Amino acid sequence: MLMPILAIVLGLAVLVWSADKFVDGAAATAKHLGMPSILIGMVVVGFGTSAPEMTVSAFAAWEGNPALALGNAYGSNTLNIALILGLTAVLATIAVHSSIVRKEMPILLAVTLLAGWQLWDGEISRNDAIVLLLVFFGIVGWSIYSAMRQRQDSLGEEMAAELAEHPLPLKRALLWLAIGLLLLIISSRILVWGSVSVAQAFGVSDLIIGLTIVALGTSLPELASSIMAARKGESDLALGNIVGSNLFNTLAVVGIAGMIAPITVAEEVLTRDWPVMLTVTFGLFIMAYGFKKQGHLTHWEGSVLLASYVAYTGWLIYVVVS
Repeated sequence: MLMPILAIVLGLAVLVWSADKFVDGAAATAKHLGMPSILIGMVVVGFGTSAPEMTVSAFAAWEGNPALALGNAYGSNTLNIALILGLTAVLATIAVHSSIVRKEMPILLAVTLLAGWQLWDGEISRNDAIVLLLVFFGIVGWSIYSAMRQRQDSLGEEMAAELAEHPLPLKRALLWLAIGLLLLIISSRILVWGSVSVAQAFGVSDLIIGLTIVALGTSLPELASSIMAARKGESDLALGNIVGSNLFNTLAVVGIAGMIAPITVAEEVLTRDWPVMLTVTFGLFIMAYGFKKQGHLTHWEGSVLLASYVAYTGWLIYVVVS
């Protein structure tokens, strides 16, 4: 039992470090190649922080543990909003200036509803996975089109300031990109092995492990980047990271896992985990969208999100204990 636990600890530590280097290298490389800052913030960083979820879920599906893949994606989405944005808003009010981020929030809500519709028959089939990936590429295309039409968005300004603060030469950026990607793959494999071994030893389902330990570990890059961005006053970057990451998780992560191996959906996903994910996503939309005014995520609203995460985690712990 000691080896699987060490594998989880080592896998998570290397995963978080490599994800950070991967995103830094990817963002700096994109900047050297002339990509606009707003696209780097929306596509490279927003989706790059979900690289841990993608690699872990892909390996889980490949090795015959698709429930772990689904739990990782959905657990990360709930954690990103309830824990990460909740904690970030408690530390510093998140003001929503970016019109593009405001447009992405209702899209995220619609995508979450699409996920629920696909879960209804008890399986994420390969056809379902194809639909998710097509929607994902459609949203990426729309994001690029919107960003190119609206270059003077606050999200792009915050990203440009962040890149200027931490410049990387092209050779070093490419080095971090390659090392980060390689270690992401290795650490994901180690983490999946350790998680499945611990789940089997304690009689806990792969789904629960994915919703808790693995989801927390793969979401640590979002936690670090969002808190740092909010403390610097880059609130659109903090929120944009989470919204982009959740879109990536729901569509690309589940889609890739479903293409590798169809996912049998446990009943509790439809009756417990997806409703919680939908509730916090809808709550974020209501709190932060800003109907006819600028949107804000206040300290009080952040506390509500944090309380919802504590309640949900307590629910999962009760399930395991009972």
